[in-house]
Amino acid sequence: MGEFSIFHWLVVLAVILIFFGGKRIPEIMKGFGEGIRSFKDGMSGTSQTPQPPAQAPAPPSADKPGEEKK
Repeated sequence: MGEFSIFHWLVVLAVILIFFGGKRIPEIMKGFGEGIRSFKDGMSGTSQTPQPPAQAPAPPSADKPGEEKK
């Protein structure tokens, strides 16, 4: 039995493509990478959660209450 040859790896790749399709594999790999990154952050004790962006104050309106538009 021993090692896997290139032919074995091609068969495995073909089976994976048949089961998941070409569009689904990048999504799976992205989720897998995020999971590994999260695991490493948890093991090191540092968490770098992104801070939500600060809300910019609303610009003052041109119309003031009680004034008529021309």
